[in-house]
Amino acid sequence: MQLKGKTMPVYPFRLTLAALAVVAVPLSVASAHASDKKEPVIVVSGQGDASVVPDLAIVTLSVAETAKTAREALDINNGAMTSVMKALKDQGIADRDLQTSGLAIQPQYSYPQNEDGTPKLPILNGYTVTNGLTVRVRDLAKLGAILDQSVTSGVNQGGDIRFTNDNPEKALEEARTEAVKNAAAKAKTLADAAGVKLGRVVEISESVGGADPQPMMRMQMAKEAADAVPIAAGENTYVVNVSVTFAIAE
Repeated sequence: MQLKGKTMPVYPFRLTLAALAVVAVPLSVASAHASDKKEPVIVVSGQGDASVVPDLAIVTLSVAETAKTAREALDINNGAMTSVMKALKDQGIADRDLQTSGLAIQPQYSYPQNEDGTPKLPILNGYTVTNGLTVRVRDLAKLGAILDQSVTSGVNQGGDIRFTNDNPEKALEEARTEAVKNAAAKAKTLADAAGVKLGRVVEISESVGGADPQPMMRMQMAKEAADAVPIAAGENTYVVNVSVTFAIAE
């Protein structure tokens, strides 16, 4: 192109690239919308449980002793707890199944009042030392005798008992199988009602609950306890919940 004797440059290649760019934008947007299309699915939950007789008891025992000084209270407590641990080992409890669960030293005060009801300064009467022991009892047939011997040897607090299983995996497998079957049955019912067919499993997740109910006991220990403690272990029920996503077959 010429204008008043001057030649004007022409840029056909650049114009062509710009035109292509304009065309490419809507194609890219259309492709993104196509990839956002979600697969139709059915999401259901399922639950399964399995019961099993417990084979392990976890017991919390404590020795509490009070004396005028903390040193004296601790010495008395140490002697009593040593006797308790020896008695437990004599009953067949292994070292790995004995664990100290806490040691507390607490001052003991009395709070007198004046005749007009106003408080006087607190009076320190002594100290109480409490030593806690967690015991795993693997032979439940001996549990009553073990508790009785513990009290005789010096235990005077505690008595919380939790029954559980050393290896609950078999019960959990049964619960998982039942939970998935339960979810699949729900999904089929929903698919039949909607007039569609179930496809592949897209996603599955689980949550496991503890043994429920957990038979528990709480006993107020006393040194003068006589007969072996009666024990009822019951059953533990392990619960598994699953969430399963099924595709809808075309």
